[in-house]
Amino acid sequence: MPRTIPGAWLRTAEGAGLLSSDGSTRPTIFADMSALAARTGAINLGQGFPDEDGPEIVRETARAAIAHGVNQYPPGRGVAELREAIAGHQLRFYGTHLDPERHVLVTAGATEALASAFLALVDGPDDEVVVFEPFYDAYAALVALSGARLVTVPLRFPGFQPDPDDLRSAVGARTRVILVNDPHNPTGMVFSPEIRAEVVRLAHEHDAWIVTDEVYEHLVFSGRHAPIAAMPGAWERTVSISSGGKTFSTTGWKIGWATGPADLIDALIAVKQYLTYTGGAPFQPAIAAGLRLPDDWFAEVAETLRRKRDLLGEGLRAAGFDVSVPAASYFTVVDARALGVDDADAFCREMAERIGVVGVPLTAFVRPEERPAVASLIRFAACKRVSVLDEAVRRLSRLQDGRAGAGGPA
Repeated sequence: MPRTIPGAWLRTAEGAGLLSSDGSTRPTIFADMSALAARTGAINLGQGFPDEDGPEIVRETARAAIAHGVNQYPPGRGVAELREAIAGHQLRFYGTHLDPERHVLVTAGATEALASAFLALVDGPDDEVVVFEPFYDAYAALVALSGARLVTVPLRFPGFQPDPDDLRSAVGARTRVILVNDPHNPTGMVFSPEIRAEVVRLAHEHDAWIVTDEVYEHLVFSGRHAPIAAMPGAWERTVSISSGGKTFSTTGWKIGWATGPADLIDALIAVKQYLTYTGGAPFQPAIAAGLRLPDDWFAEVAETLRRKRDLLGEGLRAAGFDVSVPAASYFTVVDARALGVDDADAFCREMAERIGVVGVPLTAFVRPEERPAVASLIRFAACKRVSVLDEAVRRLSRLQDGRAGAGGPA
């Protein structure tokens, strides 16, 4: 008989909701819905990746780096040019002074930075990690891999702002990490100053670390992103995580970073060096070039996505959905209950076949016991070409006018 597969794998698969009733693994909803879109010819507004290239200077810098031999292992902390660009970015946008030699770590995307943080900062099964639910699907899997217990704070449609009392109830003596995803995926919500201040207060009260996921930091539609690490009393206990993928439309490059106090970054390095060690050599100077782009460029990226959000939102509203207007990110969440839908998962699969548009049910972003609370909610992504969104809106309109029938998109 073969040996039993170790428990760490099982915890991770269970945490990610990847186990079927017979104990076998199943693909994520994103892989499932993307495959459905490909099979049916549907427009894929489910998975959050852009269909347009990022800025030419970023792509040209990568090409030049490859041509000039930047193809071997970069330093474990990341190339100096990128670490300096990250430090300059944090000072320029948030007024935070970083030493690129001590306070910055380049990672294989934000997900590796998150994995390194949980594995470094969690002591064992008695520890708890607090997250806001719904949440990016990797969080539950990574918390499970660390051995900690996941504790959630609910976010409710349509505003998705957490209740301060729920937050205070979730954080306690066993809380090791409070994870803040701001701007938030999947809801597009931006945390209020009061909630961010309460996170910092609770972290001090219970001696917890704060880990932030800020990959949508430059996709805020009104004003600028306000990182928790820049708040009074937060820096010394906060690991801030971001990446270049969403800002520069380079999601496949997987160049992320973590910033924070030297002792926390050293703890992450101790883990990270045995995960990927390092990577993305020619892409690191390219992302550095992107971080040095002028303020106007960053403002235009957010404004362009705001216009796409409005285009998609108007189409979703006209199709009969109740729409939560996002303050940031790629995503818009809708309630399909007004269309008579009480099973968003089945409805998303039906939409692909009937009208040729794919969304993702919000049940993919919550624990199994919370699925009834979000059973009619769907996430759509606006990070597509305007022509694609126009066609998606045209197809969505057929939900309202009754022209959608069996046999796929028309």
